[in-house]
Amino acid sequence: MRSLKALAMAGAIALMATTALAADVKIGFVVKQPEEPWFQDEWKFADQAAKEKGFTLVKIGAEDGEKVQSAIDNLGAQGAQGFIICVPDVKLGPGIVAKAAANNLKLMTVDDRLVGADGNPLEDVPHMGISATKIGETVGQAIVEEIKKRGWNMKDVGAIRVSYDQLPTAVDRVEGAISVLKAAGFPAENIYDAPQAKTDTEAALNAATTVLNKHANVKYWVAFGLNDEAVLGAVRASESVGIPAENIIGVGIGGAESAINEFKKPSVTGFFGTVIISPKRHGYETALNMYEWIANDKEPPMLTLTAGSLALRGDYEMVRKDLGIE
Repeated sequence: MRSLKALAMAGAIALMATTALAADVKIGFVVKQPEEPWFQDEWKFADQAAKEKGFTLVKIGAEDGEKVQSAIDNLGAQGAQGFIICVPDVKLGPGIVAKAAANNLKLMTVDDRLVGADGNPLEDVPHMGISATKIGETVGQAIVEEIKKRGWNMKDVGAIRVSYDQLPTAVDRVEGAISVLKAAGFPAENIYDAPQAKTDTEAALNAATTVLNKHANVKYWVAFGLNDEAVLGAVRASESVGIPAENIIGVGIGGAESAINEFKKPSVTGFFGTVIISPKRHGYETALNMYEWIANDKEPPMLTLTAGSLALRGDYEMVRKDLGIE
């Protein structure tokens, strides 16, 4: 009996110690655009990990390099032991690594991978990213299949490449889509660049409108870009110049709320589909990995790449459910 009591007491003490340890763990989650649904979802899933493990999650928005530096100092002053970050500019890499070290903080990146002065990825910083090229290829394949289904001649189709070439991920995504289009026989000369000043819908609309007005003789259009906002901007631009919804195929990336709202509209628009990337892994898993690194000295994988799933108007709810989003 005494031995059973002793075992129970030992178990209770161990549980209390584990709980106390978790309560002492503080992790930052810094994102570049805190107002965007993707980052809101990442934070939501990171919160789930914090509740499960009992650690404190500190959510910070940092839209530029100065705010990133301030955020890291802030976390250091709060007694955090590590942080996850999606940076506003991947070229900030060396400065972020140095600032994290100065504050004795473990560092992980998510979504966008840091690069060094030579432009190469910082491979010694654990990173969870998206297989941008493969996701772009999924976009391209969806467009090709729908062009064929509609019976369009590719020579009569224009493609709007809504581009944000400052971001390597954006380049990889659009080039992945273009590679599939070209392989299917899409004429390279029919692909028109629409550079956007920012990665939001308004900037994409302005960029795409310029292309559409310049090539007003083109009857059919397809559109792709970095994210859903890029493609939604192109779709809104097509509407503004009088192109019927059935004459445009726009496939976005992300599965953001804006894309889902497009599917919910009573009438079909030119926004045909989206490749949904699950923010659950990017929020929940990175936060859990950072906790394990701090609490149990279990270093996360140096590189994890996630994939996406194509969702259309008729099946987006099931795709979201399968990805653990709903």
